Amino acid sequence: MIKHEINIETGEKYAQYNENMIKAANAALNYEKINYPCEININITDDLNIKKLNKEYRGQDKVTDVLSFPMMEVNPENDAMMLGDIVISGERAKEQGEEINQSLERELMFLTVHAVLHLLGYDHELSEEHDLIMRKKQKEIMELIAGNAATGVPVKKLENNMIKKTAFIAIVCEYLCIKLQK
Repeated sequence: MIKHEINIETGEKYAQYNENMIKAANAALNYEKINYPCEININITDDLNIKKLNKEYRGQDKVTDVLSFPMMEVNPENDAMMLGDIVISGERAKEQGEEINQSLERELMFLTVHAVLHLLGYDHELSEEHDLIMRKKQKEIMELIAGNAATGVPVKKLENNMIKKTAFIAIVCEYLCIKLQK
């Protein structure tokens, strides 16, 4: 398995969640079959700071739960692909968790998965179809995390998806081989 570097700056208030946020980021990267070393920086801040960032970078003068800043550059120190930075509002994550009766830990993991998918190019704001694709991926990644935590084995549905993806890749390869022979 590829080793990704997930750097987290949370401060003392959220430090107890670092390990599970790293697990969530790795789960998203593994789910997406990212087979090269990547680097992601995650920062947990407060509502005031994320509002400033949201205004500066997105032109929206309001608090948001998470922001993603894609980079896609190679880190010359470790040759890892720097996917980008993630900034999460700890205050907003706590509020959202309470609204849906989820723990802060689970909400931080979910926001991490959500943001990693953004770093990989997914954008739920483009269309309803893109939103559905991203929601499906988030759900399956969170199920994978829950399945691994409870049993140590991936959720069965994800195994079936692997078989489908493998079959698809075989079909595409066969098609390309035929095209190249012409």
